[in-house]
Amino acid sequence: MPNASILIVDDDSKNRIALSELLQSAEHDVVVAESGNEALRHVLKQDFAVILLDVRMPGLDGFETAKLIRGRERSQHTPIIFLTGADEDLRSMFHGYEVGAVDYILKPPIPEALKSKVSVFVELDNKNSVLTQEIAERKYAEERLKKSEENLRALAARLQLVREEERVRISREIHDELGQALTGLKMEINAVMNQLPRDEMNLAAKVEPALGQIDGIIQIVRRIASGLRPVVLDQLGLTAAIEWQTKEFLKRTGIRCELSLSGEVPALDQERSTAAFRIFQELLTNVARHARATRVEIEMRLESDTLILSVNDNGKGIASTLVQSPKSLGLLGMRERILPFGGSMEIVGSRNKGTRAKISIPLGLR
Repeated sequence: MPNASILIVDDDSKNRIALSELLQSAEHDVVVAESGNEALRHVLKQDFAVILLDVRMPGLDGFETAKLIRGRERSQHTPIIFLTGADEDLRSMFHGYEVGAVDYILKPPIPEALKSKVSVFVELDNKNSVLTQEIAERKYAEERLKKSEENLRALAARLQLVREEERVRISREIHDELGQALTGLKMEINAVMNQLPRDEMNLAAKVEPALGQIDGIIQIVRRIASGLRPVVLDQLGLTAAIEWQTKEFLKRTGIRCELSLSGEVPALDQERSTAAFRIFQELLTNVARHARATRVEIEMRLESDTLILSVNDNGKGIASTLVQSPKSLGLLGMRERILPFGGSMEIVGSRNKGTRAKISIPLGLR
């Protein structure tokens, strides 16, 4: 770091030389000025740890010079020590303090006293410079961290989009290609069975179980395809998808569901629909795995141009430590899904009374 600087302002050259030699040190630099105007020019160019200012000078005196120094934003907090003769009256000293002086020193100054006072302000300036540098470095690090977080969120959003697109593609291939192939195989077997002679009907009876297995495989294919990407979400929208997923959850778990869907919810864009549906799926999965609930209340409504999706259960209740824990990756993933839309998620658990989850997604933000 550069050395601190001291400004000596005095119209008497002998005083300037004496003060300069007295305060000269390798730890700080000394700058001299013979008038108030020259002092102002120095103050405009650089910062000073302290200014030693003669009170009585021709032209701009010390009081006017101090007032102008204090009037500039860059130097308004620079300490000013007035150098004054022994004949200065009390009123003059008060005026000096009014225009910003921090101290008065009688000329000729006592060397040890002057050095001691100046060293205090030099040390304060050095500490202030270190603190300013640390603040700048911390601000730079925070900006880098913020930029890094933004990049990571953008990458996560991109990965989510790519994963959804891949799910759509795989779901369609499974549903269309594999499903159609199995259906065609079943039709061919039926055609062969219909052409069997009567005396070989026992062979047809043996083939019947195979047809049943094909039907079971077709159902499995449809279930896998729906799990990857429900067709109802793309074709009928979020409301129908929520209703379908609720019925599937009831079939799979036997947990009673109370569903309330507002008819005011408009058709959403694909990104918001996907985010809301995937969060809903994750909430139901958490209920099935952890809640030990017997009832789930589901509500979706529109509130002030914001989609509100609530899932409340009567289970054991999530612990507050888990809600904010960085290890709760599922909750973290849900929050990250809605951040691009300016959304929020609130989850509150009550011991043995259940968990309340509320998702808010603004419809007008992007």
